[in-house]
Amino acid sequence: MSPSEREPRIALALAGGGLEGAVYEIGALRALEESLEGIDFERDVAIYVGVSAGAFIAACLANGLSTTQLVRSIVKQPGHQHPFVPETFFTPAAGEWLASASRVPGLLVDALVDYVRDPADLSLLESLTRLSRALPVGLFDNEPLRVFLERIFSLRGRTDDFRELRRRLVVVAAELDSGAAVRFGDPGLDDVPISKAVQASTALPGLYPPVRIGERYYVDGVLLKTLHASVALDAGAALTLCINPIVPVDTGDAVRAGVLESGTLVERGLPAVLSQTFRTLVHSRLDVGLSTYTPRYPGQDVVLIEPQRDDYRMFFTNIFSFSSRKAVAEHAYRSTRAQLLRRSGELEPLLARHGIRYRRDVLADPSRDLWRGAGLPPSRNNTSNLAEELEQTLTRVEHALERLSRQRLLPDGA
Repeated sequence: MSPSEREPRIALALAGGGLEGAVYEIGALRALEESLEGIDFERDVAIYVGVSAGAFIAACLANGLSTTQLVRSIVKQPGHQHPFVPETFFTPAAGEWLASASRVPGLLVDALVDYVRDPADLSLLESLTRLSRALPVGLFDNEPLRVFLERIFSLRGRTDDFRELRRRLVVVAAELDSGAAVRFGDPGLDDVPISKAVQASTALPGLYPPVRIGERYYVDGVLLKTLHASVALDAGAALTLCINPIVPVDTGDAVRAGVLESGTLVERGLPAVLSQTFRTLVHSRLDVGLSTYTPRYPGQDVVLIEPQRDDYRMFFTNIFSFSSRKAVAEHAYRSTRAQLLRRSGELEPLLARHGIRYRRDVLADPSRDLWRGAGLPPSRNNTSNLAEELEQTLTRVEHALERLSRQRLLPDGA
């Protein structure tokens, strides 16, 4: 009996976050898989739930791609089957721009006619607002993403059909005209190609045009919920592991670390302001959703992995740079390892209930490297590595002291 046919034990829910979020999730997944015995994200997950960038990663895992292959996809290698490059995600929507420009003359004529017919009712400026209909609905073309996934899923042993997967996959998008959540992969919506569903789930308004499937248009599912972990919980998952890269930054620590000259994001322009606003709205909604899970799903556990608010490296990274993408992945790998150590008192017994054991030898090994573990040359960013190794060491010392305190070997407050 396949995992999708029996009561799901472990589920994986992945949130959005654009290309940077996808890279973060790859690093975090690799860290979890190495550090926890009893979980293989390619084999041991019964249901994958993905929204936006998380849908991209979830679809790859459900199709049998390993975390090692995903790590390798970040690195440019000649002849690699899965090149993970920005061109796939950020191709200018030239066709959309041209189509919008072609509408301007007609809209201009209509606006002038309306004004001439009744100048007392509409000012010329009000009439010209009709031209806003000619604005492109997306800056970038998301068709290359669909083609990229279709090509990957056409390889032997993989599929672009939800119904042929060995494990259950749910890709969440939002129907534009109704604002309702749509779960591609569920019965009745499992005939849509996986690549098309992911294209729809990642269509963030303004960045990408809505995706037409049948007679309806779909956009990014993160507009409704951040994780949609309830999909897995409703299916009966005993343990749902969640990864969310979207966290608002606390600029205070960034200033103290010298990353920012002042604590105001306004000085970094519109992109920084919009990013912080979006992250704050999305994360506050996530907090509200998580708070409802305990009373709604008694006996079912949810573990959330996400950056800390002082993780300014995730916020101020230029993801278009190849070296930055590598840095984000490695940072996610190391910070997730550090988080497992920091939260060991909470997570170790919880995970043990589901047959997952902490690999203390792996977590205590400061020489472990994301790239070496995937059969790639180790990172040359030794300064960053040493700093994060020191952070992990201090975290281990802190928790050792906490354990001693609990055992009354040290006085309280020592």
